[in-house]
Amino acid sequence: MPTEELDRFDPALVLGAKGLLREFNETGVLAASDVHVADRLTALSSVTDELVRLGVAFAARAPRLGHVCVDLGAIRLTASSESDADTDVDALPWPDPDAWLAAVRASPLVGEDCPLYLSGTNLYLNRLWVDEVQVASDLLRLASAPADGVDEALLTNGLVRMFPAGSADADPAHLQTLAAAVAVLRRVSVIAGGPGTGKTTTVARVLALLQEQTMAMGRPPPLIALAAPTGKAAARLEEAVRAEAAGLGLDDDLQQRLRGLRGMTLHRLLGFDPGNRTRFRHNRSNPLRHDVVVVDETSMVALSMMTRLLEAIRPDARLILVGDPEQLASVEAGAVLGDIVGPASVGLCMGSAARARLESVTRWPVVEEASAHHSAVGDGVVSLRHVHRHRGAIAELARAIQRGDEDAALAALDAGESNVQWIPLEASQPAAERVDAIRALAVRSGRDVIEAAKSGDARGALQALGGFRLLCAHRRGPDGVTTWTQLIERWLLAEVEDFAVGADWYVGRPLIVTENDHALQLFNGDIGVVVKGRDRPMEAAFERGGDVVTVSPTRLAAVDTVYAMTVHKSQGSQFEVVAFVLPAPGSRILTRELLYTAVTRAQERLLLVGPEESIRSAIAKPIARASGLRDALWSVGNDPAATSDGVGG
Repeated sequence: MPTEELDRFDPALVLGAKGLLREFNETGVLAASDVHVADRLTALSSVTDELVRLGVAFAARAPRLGHVCVDLGAIRLTASSESDADTDVDALPWPDPDAWLAAVRASPLVGEDCPLYLSGTNLYLNRLWVDEVQVASDLLRLASAPADGVDEALLTNGLVRMFPAGSADADPAHLQTLAAAVAVLRRVSVIAGGPGTGKTTTVARVLALLQEQTMAMGRPPPLIALAAPTGKAAARLEEAVRAEAAGLGLDDDLQQRLRGLRGMTLHRLLGFDPGNRTRFRHNRSNPLRHDVVVVDETSMVALSMMTRLLEAIRPDARLILVGDPEQLASVEAGAVLGDIVGPASVGLCMGSAARARLESVTRWPVVEEASAHHSAVGDGVVSLRHVHRHRGAIAELARAIQRGDEDAALAALDAGESNVQWIPLEASQPAAERVDAIRALAVRSGRDVIEAAKSGDARGALQALGGFRLLCAHRRGPDGVTTWTQLIERWLLAEVEDFAVGADWYVGRPLIVTENDHALQLFNGDIGVVVKGRDRPMEAAFERGGDVVTVSPTRLAAVDTVYAMTVHKSQGSQFEVVAFVLPAPGSRILTRELLYTAVTRAQERLLLVGPEESIRSAIAKPIARASGLRDALWSVGNDPAATSDGVGG
């Protein structure tokens, strides 16, 4: 390569790109990888049409950004540049949508057995189209068949015991009762809702009700799988079910069965083969043995994983999906939980037969709240809305963010005496050097952790560690996790007596596990702390199922210091006090879901740091992942393959 080309080399640009691909690449709308995919595929098929080449590049771009497909008819209105440059995307030479679609439709690259598939105006990489059709078909098939052999009188009595109307944790709208009944009555059910709405409480009681049903009929107890997309989430589900089982007043045998359940990752449940990254041991020809499969944190499940799970579920088994569709979605393609819940996120969308049966069993009215939407999937979806955990301005702020109401959110932040504090720094002010409130919280929390750790009080150190957490949007940058971690360590060195930061390990060091370690039963996202050991200078302490386990630090192969963490890493966790440093208004990852997830990590107090523009920008920008799954599940006819308007070669 000539010296002058080396001097101006930019890894984000493809030097040999020409025409439309070059223009869209230079402005940051297309990445180098998108252009390379388009070049390679069109070259193999001897396709030279610029419109087709551009379409292929956008189809490759879609899953990289979390989309399942690209809507060629609307991409001009939704695309943005991924570079830091101030790019006028609308000024690019966008093709006429009709001409673009006609060119793509006529291409030999598009069709049933081709690399791409065109459905209406949506262009897919073929494997994603196949996955989407399969997920829709499998869900509708399972959802259309009610579960057999349910003793409705026994279920009614069980619901009264499990959800007494006058109890302290009763749901005023009785939605927990409805959700539990639906999970027993149907093969596919979804228990949706935000943090603190009682999702895992409901799950534990559902499992007890299902055990009672089989015992009453003289059948063996159901084989139950507790699963989640991450080891951390699976462990939390296991702990929640075990803790809830202890307080349900069940007989010893039933309680022991529930307490004996173990959580596992979806990969482990399906039988992950390290030599084959796309297939699992359990599939349609070798289904799972389990009668009931519970999946927690379903919002983090990508389309490809949901495909593999559904093909491994027995036709007569129950699938219970649990999660918050308002949270950040999977880092891979798809927003599957949001697509499944669809219009049922704001109210019940059940058909008349499903509502009548539910009313008969629960003795509660089941009000149809979205009559325009009917689907077999909707008959099994209940969204919990009553928050038992956080209240006050935190709850008000979370609800305003969910509604997309910027003014209501700012009003909650501006409230006088509340459990939310807002420090509205200007966008040009780096928060790290200007927020005394964060320094006070971080030092107080760090001091409590260090004092307990030095005394060898592992449980006390872990409790103190859960008292405060600083959240960031980015890992790097002036307001990223790395910057804040270094800053907090400097504060602690300056203000905590006898505190010293070692090269690798030191007493009081907070830890986050970054890779699953099945031998130690520690999972990506687990949080611990280094404490003074009884028989050794230091040991790392973690909480597991209400107990504290300790291991030698030398056995931990993949950990980081966790004075601060990203919002993505915080999913599934709760802290007494949370400080969230908002990114600049132009940040690409600043979305409504990011803000909502950060806010709802706080149980008692929230400190929000950042300009009003960032708050408004986040609330105004919900994650809109291009996908045809929601329409396939909720449209009239519900046959994704028949109603897709698919286009062959």
